[in-house]
Amino acid sequence: MAVKSSNKFSCSFCNSKNISPVINFGEVALAGAFLKQAQFEIEKKYPLQVCFCNECFMVQVVNKISPEKLFSDYFYRSSSINTLKSHFTEYAREISKRFLDDPAEAKVLEFGCNDGVLLKPLLNQGIKTVIGVDPAKNIISKINNKELKLFNDFFQVKLAKKIVSKFGKLDIIMANNVFAHIPEINNTTEAIQLALNDDGIFIFEVHYLGNVLEEFQYDMIYHEHLYYYSLLSAKNHFNKFNMNVFDIKKIPIHGGSIRFYVTKFGSKYNKPTKAVINLEREELTKKYDNYETFKIFSAKINSTKQKLNSFLLDLKNKGYKIAGYGASGRANTIIQFCGIDTSILDYIIDDNPSKTGYFTPGSHIKIYSREVLKEKNPPDYILVFAWSFINEIYKRNKEYVKKGGKFIMPLPEVKLFPDHNL
Repeated sequence: MAVKSSNKFSCSFCNSKNISPVINFGEVALAGAFLKQAQFEIEKKYPLQVCFCNECFMVQVVNKISPEKLFSDYFYRSSSINTLKSHFTEYAREISKRFLDDPAEAKVLEFGCNDGVLLKPLLNQGIKTVIGVDPAKNIISKINNKELKLFNDFFQVKLAKKIVSKFGKLDIIMANNVFAHIPEINNTTEAIQLALNDDGIFIFEVHYLGNVLEEFQYDMIYHEHLYYYSLLSAKNHFNKFNMNVFDIKKIPIHGGSIRFYVTKFGSKYNKPTKAVINLEREELTKKYDNYETFKIFSAKINSTKQKLNSFLLDLKNKGYKIAGYGASGRANTIIQFCGIDTSILDYIIDDNPSKTGYFTPGSHIKIYSREVLKEKNPPDYILVFAWSFINEIYKRNKEYVKKGGKFIMPLPEVKLFPDHNL
């Protein structure tokens, strides 16, 4: 059942009507809406279109879905991925050492805290007041640590005022893989500005637009991921709130992310680093402020789609059995964009036990644990949707490889892993 939307859009950041279409995925099921077989008949599909704002340079999904629908009951658990656990442990150590003279007196908040994968390492740094905010009750309710101050809510102005009245102004606010997910982004940015002290810092990680463009990462595009940040668009946004990006750090997590460090005008930190100056120059050279760049990207991902479909169809015609690995939102974008279904994949494997027995949205491919690979007739090939975690997946499944199993990488280019171009 498709849900109709208006064809008239404006930029979520600057309200400009001067936005141009980049790619239209058509009508798709919500990428994170895994379902049971009994729900197939009532499943809804929604338009998914990406546009570029010619005024503030933000690349964005223009079809917004209620955040309550997307995040109030959530499947994704960060702690199920060892790579992420290690990343956040080091992240907490770095932030504490760089910005907190006395961690015991510091007040740090993370919104979109998920299952506490960063909150716990922050406590381990000796930070006395660690606050977690997340709208997914089924996730945050499982965090069992009395030292943490938890709020089951969205981080907006109303909640920010409540937190400030209870704890005072904050030293650091953090948001990881969530600042791209917020329809009312101006409200949340206002909440950040309100809750930080004069020298406070907002640090957030998001997937970097540069990686999306250069590695054709169309799998990052789905309704949860509303925005695709460049430094240019981030600076334009925060300047409206008397804040500035003073440092950046590119990080490999999730196939290419960027960490932004933001502070208020007048803060002791408000002096751009060489990394900021150099990246801004690079983005202007690569024309991230020019619509033509995104038209080229659209053409290239259509070519990648055709190559993957041709390779999978050739394998099926030769009688090979294929499964998928990684039942994520990114997987479901590839599956729906490429039209993959049970005629191509027998099933999909995921290491998160809460997904076992569910089906993928739109395509209705059943999800199993990796124990299925121990059966007598394992797949000949596995299409790795979680391709940015391929090294971890490869290590976890060495027995499958020893038996002759092969991994297919859909991105950044279609190839076999270990490296073997097709």
